[in-house]
Amino acid sequence: MSKNWRPATQLVHGGTLRSQYGETSEAIYLTQGFVYETAEAAEARFKGETEGFIYARYGSPTNDMFEKRMCMLEGAEDARATASGMAAVAAAILCQLKAGDHIVAARALFGSCRWVVETLAPKYGIECTLVDGRFLENWEKAIQKNTKLFFLESPTNPTLEVVDIAGVAKLANQISAKVVVDNVFATPLFQKPLELGAHIVVYSATKHIDGQGRCLGGVVLSDTEWVTEHLQDYFRHTGPAMSPFNAWTLLKGIETLPLRVKQQTENAAKIADFLAEQKQVAKVIYPGRADHPQADVIARQMSGGSTLVCLELKGGKEAAFALQNALGVVKISNNLGDAKSLITHPATTTHKNLSDEARAELGISPGTLRLSAGIEDTQDLLEDFARALERMPG
Repeated sequence: MSKNWRPATQLVHGGTLRSQYGETSEAIYLTQGFVYETAEAAEARFKGETEGFIYARYGSPTNDMFEKRMCMLEGAEDARATASGMAAVAAAILCQLKAGDHIVAARALFGSCRWVVETLAPKYGIECTLVDGRFLENWEKAIQKNTKLFFLESPTNPTLEVVDIAGVAKLANQISAKVVVDNVFATPLFQKPLELGAHIVVYSATKHIDGQGRCLGGVVLSDTEWVTEHLQDYFRHTGPAMSPFNAWTLLKGIETLPLRVKQQTENAAKIADFLAEQKQVAKVIYPGRADHPQADVIARQMSGGSTLVCLELKGGKEAAFALQNALGVVKISNNLGDAKSLITHPATTTHKNLSDEARAELGISPGTLRLSAGIEDTQDLLEDFARALERMPG
């Protein structure tokens, strides 16, 4: 029956485990270990002959509910919940590679994601090539004999570029490589990378899945064979496990995910349209607009726009700072996917560690701002931007 549930129902009821007390809300199992009736039972559990939990670093009932619910939403066979989004990214990449392997990654990545593939992986003998991911020919040209992994975000952070996931997956399958997609900006509601041919999907659950600024979390999703062969031992022995309390918090957040993302997306679309008409704004990029440079790809692989808007102000850093400081409803924060509208200046926050040349290559100028639309009243947000723009010098 649960397989036929639609997403909104899955996110309220999926994977629920109830104790003998029949609680309505999911229980929080704050324990690091579990007991066994007999020594023989412990032996059988460790051998995998009987089902059950062994140690919270491996899994717990609360984490298990979160993982199962995410699997239902994503259409994945198996998942592992991690302590943060970056723990999920690092685990998904490193668990399946060895010295001598090669990664092809889109150059447009969140700063920490780019650090993992460009700085950390080479320390362990794993080569990396960064490409302009918008064009499939760049992915194809970067393939080497030792290429084992393709890694991308779509839409990208912060400039909202889009990568043809199905096209990249087709190239990967030709050489028996795996495709890892960071799907945070699209959310699992608007894009299904596994259906498009990707092999592994990662999320920072800190973002839309919690969506209320309360806790960190991440999740890696794939098929059972890949999780068992590559992720399981890495996960157990390196210890990126999510706290059961955070898993419970995320279970509560995910119940309202469709409601929040719907309002956030409507707000983002209206703000993008408003900003596109303002004289101080040089450029607006939003996946829901017809003028997005890759509108054709978006139409093929996304069922909705995004909760994020990228804009560039004509006055550079001075104008970007002035706008942020003049906003009242919208808060300055480097987080995203929150119920509160948040804005940040990527060049001095999330992408500050990149060189000026690298930022320019990605389209991140001194005047670039990233807006994460919240669930506030749309008119209040539009009026907030209108007032802030009026107060800007010049």
